[in-house]
Amino acid sequence: MAALSKSIPHSCYEIGHTWQPSCGISFLQITGGALEESLKIYIPLYLIAAILRKRKLDYYLHRLLPEILQSASFLTANGALYMASFCILRRILGKFYSWTPGFGAALPASYVAILIERKSRRGLLTIYMVNLVLLFCITAAMYMFFFRCKDGLKGFTFSALRFIVGKEEIPTHSYSPETAYAKVEQKTEEQGEKARGRNIIALVRKLVDSICKHGPRHRCCKHYEDNCISYCIKGFIRMFSVGYLIQCCLRIPSAFRHLFTQPSRLLSLFYNKENFQLGAFLGSFVSIYKGTSCFLRWVRNLDDELHAIIAGFLAGLSMMFYKSTTISMYLASKLVETLYFKGIEAGKVPYFPHADTVIYSISTAICFHAAVMEVQNLRPSYWKFLLRLTKGRFAVMNRKVLDVFGTGASKHFQDFIPRLDPRYTIVAPELPIEFS
Repeated sequence: MAALSKSIPHSCYEIGHTWQPSCGISFLQITGGALEESLKIYIPLYLIAAILRKRKLDYYLHRLLPEILQSASFLTANGALYMASFCILRRILGKFYSWTPGFGAALPASYVAILIERKSRRGLLTIYMVNLVLLFCITAAMYMFFFRCKDGLKGFTFSALRFIVGKEEIPTHSYSPETAYAKVEQKTEEQGEKARGRNIIALVRKLVDSICKHGPRHRCCKHYEDNCISYCIKGFIRMFSVGYLIQCCLRIPSAFRHLFTQPSRLLSLFYNKENFQLGAFLGSFVSIYKGTSCFLRWVRNLDDELHAIIAGFLAGLSMMFYKSTTISMYLASKLVETLYFKGIEAGKVPYFPHADTVIYSISTAICFHAAVMEVQNLRPSYWKFLLRLTKGRFAVMNRKVLDVFGTGASKHFQDFIPRLDPRYTIVAPELPIEFS
Protein backbone atom coordinates (compact mmCIF):
# COMPACT_ATOMS: atom_id res chain seq x y z
CA MET A 1 0.00 0.00 0.00
CA ALA A 2 2.89 2.33 0.75
CA ALA A 3 4.24 1.78 -2.75
CA LEU A 4 0.84 2.49 -4.29
CA SER A 5 0.48 5.75 -2.34
CA LYS A 6 3.98 6.97 -3.20
CA SER A 7 3.91 9.80 -5.76
CA ILE A 8 6.13 12.17 -7.74
CA PRO A 9 5.22 15.74 -8.77
CA HIS A 10 6.64 15.69 -12.33
CA SER A 11 4.55 16.75 -15.32
CA CYS A 12 3.57 14.48 -18.21
CA TYR A 13 6.19 16.28 -20.36
CA GLU A 14 8.97 15.41 -17.91
CA ILE A 15 8.14 11.68 -17.93
CA GLY A 16 6.05 10.78 -20.97
CA HIS A 17 6.38 12.93 -24.12
CA THR A 18 9.90 14.21 -23.43
CA TRP A 19 10.46 15.04 -27.09
CA GLN A 20 7.66 17.67 -27.18
CA PRO A 21 6.30 19.91 -24.37
CA SER A 22 2.81 20.15 -25.89
CA CYS A 23 0.39 17.35 -25.02
CA GLY A 24 -1.73 18.01 -28.15
CA ILE A 25 1.18 17.91 -30.58
CA SER A 26 2.58 14.77 -28.92
CA PHE A 27 -0.82 13.10 -29.27
CA LEU A 28 -0.96 13.96 -32.99
CA GLN A 29 2.59 12.70 -33.56
CA ILE A 30 1.83 9.38 -31.86
CA THR A 31 -1.43 9.08 -33.81
CA GLY A 32 0.27 9.70 -37.17
CA GLY A 33 3.07 7.22 -36.54
CA ALA A 34 0.72 4.55 -35.18
CA LEU A 35 -1.66 4.93 -38.12
CA GLU A 36 1.16 4.52 -40.63
CA GLU A 37 2.42 1.33 -38.95
CA SER A 38 -1.12 -0.01 -38.51
CA LEU A 39 -1.80 0.27 -42.23
CA LYS A 40 1.47 -1.51 -43.00
CA ILE A 41 0.34 -4.37 -40.74
CA TYR A 42 -3.32 -4.69 -41.75
CA ILE A 43 -3.20 -4.13 -45.51
CA PRO A 44 -1.21 -7.34 -46.28
CA LEU A 45 -3.04 -9.18 -43.48
CA TYR A 46 -6.49 -8.50 -44.92
CA LEU A 47 -5.37 -9.12 -48.50
CA ILE A 48 -3.98 -12.56 -47.58
CA ALA A 49 -7.15 -13.36 -45.60
CA ALA A 50 -9.34 -12.32 -48.55
CA ILE A 51 -7.35 -14.54 -50.92
CA LEU A 52 -7.59 -17.53 -48.56
CA ARG A 53 -11.34 -17.00 -48.21
CA LYS A 54 -11.70 -16.67 -51.99
CA ARG A 55 -13.62 -13.43 -51.69
CA LYS A 56 -15.58 -12.14 -54.66
CA LEU A 57 -14.92 -8.85 -56.46
CA ASP A 58 -17.71 -7.13 -54.52
CA TYR A 59 -15.77 -7.62 -51.27
CA TYR A 60 -12.63 -5.97 -52.67
CA LEU A 61 -14.66 -3.03 -54.01
CA HIS A 62 -16.92 -2.29 -51.03
CA ARG A 63 -15.80 -4.04 -47.84
CA LEU A 64 -12.03 -4.51 -47.92
CA LEU A 65 -11.02 -0.86 -47.40
CA PRO A 66 -13.53 -0.15 -44.57
CA GLU A 67 -12.41 -3.29 -42.70
CA ILE A 68 -8.73 -2.35 -43.07
CA LEU A 69 -9.40 1.18 -41.83
CA GLN A 70 -11.46 -0.09 -38.89
CA SER A 71 -8.73 -2.45 -37.68
CA ALA A 72 -6.02 0.15 -38.33
CA SER A 73 -8.05 2.67 -36.29
CA PHE A 74 -8.26 0.16 -33.44
CA LEU A 75 -4.49 -0.33 -33.30
CA THR A 76 -3.86 3.41 -33.73
CA ALA A 77 -6.26 4.18 -30.89
CA ASN A 78 -4.33 1.81 -28.60
CA GLY A 79 -1.22 3.98 -28.91
CA ALA A 80 -2.82 7.41 -29.30
CA LEU A 81 -5.36 7.07 -26.50
CA TYR A 82 -2.66 5.80 -24.14
CA MET A 83 -0.81 9.09 -24.65
CA ALA A 84 -4.04 11.04 -24.11
CA SER A 85 -4.92 9.07 -20.93
CA PHE A 86 -1.36 9.53 -19.66
CA CYS A 87 -1.70 13.33 -19.82
CA ILE A 88 -5.33 13.46 -18.62
CA LEU A 89 -4.60 11.34 -15.54
CA ARG A 90 -1.70 13.65 -14.64
CA ARG A 91 -3.99 16.68 -14.96
CA ILE A 92 -6.72 15.09 -12.84
CA LEU A 93 -4.51 13.68 -10.07
CA GLY A 94 -1.91 16.47 -10.08
CA LYS A 95 0.94 13.97 -9.73
CA PHE A 96 2.08 10.50 -10.78
CA TYR A 97 1.53 7.36 -8.70
CA SER A 98 3.15 3.97 -9.38
CA TRP A 99 0.06 2.69 -11.22
CA THR A 100 -0.77 5.75 -13.33
CA PRO A 101 2.03 5.84 -15.99
CA GLY A 102 1.38 2.26 -17.12
CA PHE A 103 -1.73 0.37 -16.03
CA GLY A 104 -3.85 3.40 -15.17
CA ALA A 105 -3.32 5.14 -18.51
CA ALA A 106 -3.49 1.99 -20.63
CA LEU A 107 -6.69 0.45 -19.19
CA PRO A 108 -9.21 3.08 -20.44
CA ALA A 109 -7.26 3.49 -23.68
CA SER A 110 -7.29 -0.21 -24.53
CA TYR A 111 -10.96 -0.55 -23.53
CA VAL A 112 -12.04 2.23 -25.88
CA ALA A 113 -9.72 0.94 -28.62
CA ILE A 114 -11.11 -2.61 -28.61
CA LEU A 115 -14.64 -1.22 -29.02
CA ILE A 116 -13.52 0.25 -32.35
CA GLU A 117 -12.43 -3.17 -33.66
CA ARG A 118 -14.91 -5.51 -35.33
CA LYS A 119 -16.54 -7.81 -32.80
CA SER A 120 -15.62 -10.91 -34.78
CA ARG A 121 -11.93 -10.06 -34.28
CA ARG A 122 -12.02 -9.51 -30.51
CA GLY A 123 -10.23 -12.66 -29.41
CA LEU A 124 -9.56 -13.69 -25.83
CA LEU A 125 -5.94 -13.21 -24.75
CA THR A 126 -3.98 -15.78 -22.74
CA ILE A 127 -0.79 -15.64 -20.67
CA TYR A 128 2.59 -15.66 -22.38
CA MET A 129 4.52 -17.89 -19.96
CA VAL A 130 3.98 -21.16 -21.86
CA ASN A 131 6.47 -23.11 -23.93
CA LEU A 132 5.96 -22.03 -27.53
CA VAL A 133 6.30 -25.37 -29.32
CA LEU A 134 4.31 -27.34 -26.71
CA LEU A 135 1.56 -24.73 -26.78
CA PHE A 136 1.37 -24.93 -30.55
CA CYS A 137 1.31 -28.76 -30.47
CA ILE A 138 -1.66 -28.79 -28.09
CA THR A 139 -3.43 -26.04 -30.01
CA ALA A 140 -2.88 -27.78 -33.35
CA ALA A 141 -4.15 -31.09 -31.94
CA MET A 142 -7.41 -29.51 -30.77
CA TYR A 143 -7.88 -27.48 -33.94
CA MET A 144 -7.42 -30.52 -36.18
CA PHE A 145 -9.85 -32.54 -34.02
CA PHE A 146 -12.54 -29.87 -34.39
CA PHE A 147 -11.72 -29.63 -38.09
CA ARG A 148 -12.43 -33.34 -38.50
CA CYS A 149 -15.63 -33.24 -36.42
CA LYS A 150 -18.95 -32.41 -38.00
CA ASP A 151 -19.92 -28.79 -37.22
CA GLY A 152 -16.67 -28.46 -35.27
CA LEU A 153 -15.30 -25.33 -36.95
CA LYS A 154 -16.93 -22.69 -39.10
CA GLY A 155 -16.05 -19.54 -41.00
CA PHE A 156 -12.52 -18.40 -41.72
CA THR A 157 -10.83 -20.94 -39.43
CA PHE A 158 -12.44 -23.86 -41.28
CA SER A 159 -11.66 -22.31 -44.70
CA ALA A 160 -8.03 -21.67 -43.75
CA LEU A 161 -7.48 -25.24 -42.49
CA ARG A 162 -9.18 -26.68 -45.57
CA PHE A 163 -6.82 -24.62 -47.72
CA ILE A 164 -3.77 -25.78 -45.73
CA VAL A 165 -4.41 -29.52 -45.31
CA GLY A 166 -6.82 -30.05 -48.21
CA LYS A 167 -10.44 -31.19 -48.46
CA GLU A 168 -9.32 -34.83 -48.51
CA GLU A 169 -9.00 -34.76 -44.71
CA ILE A 170 -12.63 -33.71 -44.20
CA PRO A 171 -14.75 -36.76 -43.24
CA THR A 172 -17.83 -35.39 -44.99
CA HIS A 173 -16.11 -35.41 -48.38
CA SER A 174 -18.69 -34.67 -51.05
CA TYR A 175 -17.71 -37.55 -53.36
CA SER A 176 -18.14 -41.23 -52.68
CA PRO A 177 -15.00 -43.30 -53.40
CA GLU A 178 -16.49 -44.88 -56.51
CA THR A 179 -17.76 -41.60 -57.96
CA ALA A 180 -14.58 -39.71 -57.19
CA TYR A 181 -12.36 -42.42 -58.65
CA ALA A 182 -14.49 -42.55 -61.80
CA LYS A 183 -14.17 -38.79 -62.23
CA VAL A 184 -10.41 -39.01 -61.79
CA GLU A 185 -10.16 -41.74 -64.41
CA GLN A 186 -12.31 -39.72 -66.80
CA LYS A 187 -10.17 -36.62 -66.23
CA THR A 188 -7.00 -38.65 -66.84
CA GLU A 189 -8.33 -40.01 -70.13
CA GLU A 190 -9.28 -36.52 -71.34
CA GLN A 191 -5.86 -35.16 -70.40
CA GLY A 192 -4.23 -38.10 -72.16
CA GLU A 193 -6.08 -37.34 -75.41
CA LYS A 194 -4.97 -33.69 -75.31
CA ALA A 195 -1.40 -34.55 -74.41
CA ARG A 196 -0.69 -36.95 -77.26
CA GLY A 197 0.48 -34.26 -79.59
CA ARG A 198 2.44 -32.34 -76.99
CA ASN A 199 6.11 -32.22 -76.10
CA ILE A 200 8.21 -33.73 -73.32
CA ILE A 201 6.31 -31.78 -70.61
CA ALA A 202 3.21 -33.86 -71.24
CA LEU A 203 5.23 -37.07 -70.97
CA VAL A 204 6.79 -35.98 -67.69
CA ARG A 205 3.38 -35.04 -66.32
CA LYS A 206 1.99 -38.40 -67.38
CA LEU A 207 4.92 -40.17 -65.70
CA VAL A 208 4.40 -38.25 -62.46
CA ASP A 209 0.68 -39.02 -62.50
CA SER A 210 1.34 -42.73 -63.00
CA ILE A 211 3.83 -42.75 -60.10
CA CYS A 212 1.37 -40.93 -57.85
CA LYS A 213 -1.52 -43.27 -58.65
CA HIS A 214 0.35 -46.58 -58.53
CA GLY A 215 1.35 -46.96 -54.91
CA PRO A 216 0.03 -47.78 -51.44
CA ARG A 217 -3.26 -46.08 -50.57
CA HIS A 218 -5.55 -47.32 -47.82
CA ARG A 219 -9.20 -47.84 -48.68
CA CYS A 220 -10.18 -45.23 -46.04
CA CYS A 221 -7.93 -42.54 -47.55
CA LYS A 222 -9.81 -40.00 -49.64
CA HIS A 223 -6.85 -38.75 -51.71
CA TYR A 224 -7.97 -40.71 -54.75
CA GLU A 225 -5.54 -39.05 -57.16
CA ASP A 226 -2.41 -39.92 -55.15
CA ASN A 227 -0.92 -42.70 -53.12
CA CYS A 228 -0.08 -41.96 -49.49
CA ILE A 229 3.59 -41.14 -50.16
CA SER A 230 3.02 -38.69 -53.03
CA TYR A 231 0.08 -37.21 -51.09
CA CYS A 232 2.44 -36.17 -48.27
CA ILE A 233 5.18 -34.97 -50.64
CA LYS A 234 2.76 -32.86 -52.69
CA GLY A 235 1.36 -31.34 -49.50
CA PHE A 236 4.84 -30.33 -48.38
CA ILE A 237 5.78 -28.77 -51.74
CA ARG A 238 2.49 -26.88 -52.02
CA MET A 239 2.53 -25.30 -48.55
CA PHE A 240 6.30 -24.68 -48.63
CA SER A 241 5.69 -22.60 -51.76
CA VAL A 242 2.80 -20.74 -50.11
CA GLY A 243 4.85 -19.94 -46.98
CA TYR A 244 7.85 -18.82 -49.04
CA LEU A 245 5.70 -16.50 -51.20
CA ILE A 246 3.85 -15.04 -48.20
CA GLN A 247 7.12 -14.12 -46.50
CA CYS A 248 8.44 -12.62 -49.76
CA CYS A 249 5.30 -10.48 -50.13
CA LEU A 250 5.61 -9.22 -46.55
CA ARG A 251 9.19 -8.10 -47.23
CA ILE A 252 8.43 -6.30 -50.51
CA PRO A 253 7.64 -2.83 -48.97
CA SER A 254 10.90 -2.68 -46.99
CA ALA A 255 12.94 -4.03 -49.92
CA PHE A 256 11.65 -1.46 -52.42
CA ARG A 257 12.43 1.38 -50.03
CA HIS A 258 16.10 0.62 -50.66
CA LEU A 259 15.70 -0.03 -54.39
CA PHE A 260 17.84 2.91 -55.48
CA THR A 261 20.13 3.37 -52.47
CA GLN A 262 21.02 -0.32 -51.92
CA PRO A 263 19.93 -2.41 -54.93
CA SER A 264 21.78 -5.45 -53.58
CA ARG A 265 19.22 -5.70 -50.77
CA LEU A 266 16.63 -6.86 -53.31
CA LEU A 267 18.37 -10.24 -53.36
CA SER A 268 17.52 -10.68 -49.67
CA LEU A 269 13.87 -10.57 -50.71
CA PHE A 270 14.28 -14.04 -52.24
CA TYR A 271 17.15 -15.55 -50.24
CA ASN A 272 16.17 -14.46 -46.73
CA LYS A 273 16.29 -17.20 -44.09
CA GLU A 274 12.82 -16.33 -42.78
CA ASN A 275 11.30 -17.10 -46.19
CA PHE A 276 12.54 -20.69 -46.02
CA GLN A 277 11.68 -21.00 -42.32
CA LEU A 278 8.01 -20.12 -42.87
CA GLY A 279 7.91 -22.44 -45.89
CA ALA A 280 9.47 -25.28 -43.87
CA PHE A 281 6.99 -24.66 -41.04
CA LEU A 282 3.88 -24.81 -43.24
CA GLY A 283 5.21 -27.59 -45.47
CA SER A 284 6.27 -29.84 -42.60
CA PHE A 285 3.04 -29.16 -40.71
CA VAL A 286 0.94 -30.39 -43.62
CA SER A 287 3.17 -33.35 -44.54
CA ILE A 288 3.45 -34.58 -40.91
CA TYR A 289 -0.29 -34.24 -40.40
CA LYS A 290 -1.14 -36.06 -43.62
CA GLY A 291 1.53 -38.72 -43.12
CA THR A 292 0.41 -39.45 -39.56
CA SER A 293 -3.24 -39.58 -40.61
CA CYS A 294 -2.48 -42.07 -43.39
CA PHE A 295 -0.30 -44.16 -41.06
CA LEU A 296 -3.07 -44.37 -38.45
CA ARG A 297 -5.58 -45.44 -41.12
CA TRP A 298 -3.26 -48.27 -42.12
CA VAL A 299 -2.65 -49.33 -38.51
CA ARG A 300 -6.26 -49.15 -37.26
CA ASN A 301 -7.94 -49.95 -40.60
CA LEU A 302 -10.47 -47.16 -40.14
CA ASP A 303 -10.82 -43.37 -40.42
CA ASP A 304 -11.48 -41.74 -37.07
CA GLU A 305 -11.73 -38.12 -35.93
CA LEU A 306 -9.50 -38.99 -32.96
CA HIS A 307 -6.62 -39.52 -35.42
CA ALA A 308 -6.59 -35.74 -35.87
CA ILE A 309 -5.55 -35.19 -32.24
CA ILE A 310 -2.41 -37.34 -32.61
CA ALA A 311 -1.65 -36.07 -36.13
CA GLY A 312 -2.21 -32.45 -35.12
CA PHE A 313 -0.01 -32.74 -32.04
CA LEU A 314 2.88 -34.26 -34.03
CA ALA A 315 2.40 -31.70 -36.81
CA GLY A 316 2.75 -28.97 -34.17
CA LEU A 317 6.42 -29.92 -33.82
CA SER A 318 6.90 -28.05 -37.12
CA MET A 319 6.84 -24.85 -35.03
CA MET A 320 10.53 -25.57 -34.34
CA PHE A 321 11.26 -24.30 -37.86
CA TYR A 322 9.47 -20.98 -37.30
CA LYS A 323 9.09 -20.08 -33.61
CA SER A 324 6.47 -17.35 -33.71
CA THR A 325 4.92 -16.04 -30.51
CA THR A 326 2.31 -14.22 -32.58
CA ILE A 327 1.07 -17.37 -34.33
CA SER A 328 1.10 -19.53 -31.17
CA MET A 329 -0.64 -17.02 -28.93
CA TYR A 330 -3.21 -15.98 -31.54
CA LEU A 331 -4.20 -19.57 -32.31
CA ALA A 332 -4.27 -20.46 -28.61
CA SER A 333 -6.49 -17.48 -27.81
CA LYS A 334 -8.84 -18.35 -30.68
CA LEU A 335 -8.97 -21.96 -29.44
CA VAL A 336 -9.97 -20.75 -25.96
CA GLU A 337 -12.62 -18.58 -27.59
CA THR A 338 -13.91 -21.54 -29.65
CA LEU A 339 -14.08 -23.82 -26.60
CA TYR A 340 -15.81 -21.09 -24.58
CA PHE A 341 -18.55 -20.51 -27.15
CA LYS A 342 -19.04 -24.25 -27.67
CA GLY A 343 -19.50 -24.53 -23.91
CA ILE A 344 -22.13 -21.78 -24.08
CA GLU A 345 -23.95 -23.59 -26.92
CA ALA A 346 -23.95 -26.80 -24.88
CA GLY A 347 -25.24 -24.95 -21.80
CA LYS A 348 -22.19 -25.94 -19.74
CA VAL A 349 -20.57 -22.50 -19.42
CA PRO A 350 -22.26 -19.23 -18.40
CA TYR A 351 -22.19 -16.32 -20.83
CA PHE A 352 -20.42 -13.17 -19.64
CA PRO A 353 -21.31 -10.09 -21.73
CA HIS A 354 -18.28 -8.17 -23.03
CA ALA A 355 -15.87 -10.73 -21.50
CA ASP A 356 -13.51 -10.48 -24.48
CA THR A 357 -13.41 -6.68 -24.23
CA VAL A 358 -12.66 -6.68 -20.48
CA ILE A 359 -9.98 -9.39 -20.72
CA TYR A 360 -8.30 -7.63 -23.66
CA SER A 361 -8.29 -4.31 -21.81
CA ILE A 362 -6.76 -5.74 -18.62
CA SER A 363 -4.18 -7.82 -20.54
CA THR A 364 -3.10 -4.86 -22.67
CA ALA A 365 -2.93 -2.57 -19.62
CA ILE A 366 -0.63 -5.07 -17.86
CA CYS A 367 1.64 -5.23 -20.92
CA PHE A 368 1.77 -1.43 -21.16
CA HIS A 369 2.55 -1.18 -17.45
CA ALA A 370 5.46 -3.58 -17.90
CA ALA A 371 6.66 -1.59 -20.92
CA VAL A 372 6.80 1.57 -18.78
CA MET A 373 7.80 0.35 -15.33
CA GLU A 374 9.82 -2.86 -15.94
CA VAL A 375 10.81 -3.39 -19.56
CA GLN A 376 13.15 -6.21 -18.51
CA ASN A 377 10.10 -8.40 -17.80
CA LEU A 378 8.45 -7.77 -21.17
CA ARG A 379 8.82 -10.06 -24.17
CA PRO A 380 11.37 -8.56 -26.62
CA SER A 381 8.98 -9.10 -29.54
CA TYR A 382 6.25 -7.04 -27.83
CA TRP A 383 8.73 -4.30 -26.92
CA LYS A 384 9.88 -4.09 -30.54
CA PHE A 385 6.25 -3.89 -31.62
CA LEU A 386 5.59 -0.95 -29.26
CA LEU A 387 8.69 0.84 -30.55
CA ARG A 388 7.52 0.28 -34.11
CA LEU A 389 4.01 1.51 -33.32
CA THR A 390 5.26 4.71 -31.64
CA LYS A 391 8.21 5.32 -34.01
CA GLY A 392 10.67 4.72 -31.16
CA ARG A 393 9.09 7.26 -28.80
CA PHE A 394 8.31 4.65 -26.13
CA ALA A 395 12.04 4.37 -25.49
CA VAL A 396 12.51 8.10 -24.72
CA MET A 397 10.34 8.18 -21.61
CA ASN A 398 12.15 9.50 -18.53
CA ARG A 399 12.32 6.18 -16.69
CA LYS A 400 15.04 7.32 -14.25
CA VAL A 401 12.41 9.39 -12.45
CA LEU A 402 10.21 6.27 -12.15
CA ASP A 403 12.95 4.33 -10.31
CA VAL A 404 11.59 5.76 -7.07
CA PHE A 405 8.76 3.20 -7.28
CA GLY A 406 11.25 0.34 -6.99
CA THR A 407 10.54 -1.53 -10.26
CA GLY A 408 13.89 -0.85 -11.91
CA ALA A 409 12.23 1.11 -14.71
CA SER A 410 15.54 2.51 -16.04
CA LYS A 411 17.47 -0.78 -15.84
CA HIS A 412 17.86 -0.94 -19.65
CA PHE A 413 18.08 2.85 -20.08
CA GLN A 414 20.94 3.79 -17.74
CA ASP A 415 22.67 5.98 -20.34
CA PHE A 416 19.55 7.86 -21.44
CA ILE A 417 18.76 11.30 -19.97
CA PRO A 418 16.14 13.37 -21.85
CA ARG A 419 16.95 16.98 -22.72
CA LEU A 420 14.05 19.00 -21.31
CA ASP A 421 13.01 22.62 -21.67
CA PRO A 422 13.17 24.06 -18.12
CA ARG A 423 10.35 26.49 -18.98
CA TYR A 424 7.88 23.58 -18.99
CA THR A 425 9.18 21.50 -16.08
CA ILE A 426 8.17 21.38 -12.43
CA VAL A 427 11.39 19.77 -11.18
CA ALA A 428 14.73 21.11 -12.41
CA PRO A 429 15.84 18.83 -15.28
CA GLU A 430 19.08 16.90 -15.03
CA LEU A 431 19.96 17.79 -18.61
CA PRO A 432 18.24 21.09 -19.55
CA ILE A 433 18.07 22.54 -23.05
CA GLU A 434 20.42 25.49 -23.26
CA PHE A 435 19.22 28.61 -25.07
CA SER A 436 21.67 31.00 -26.70
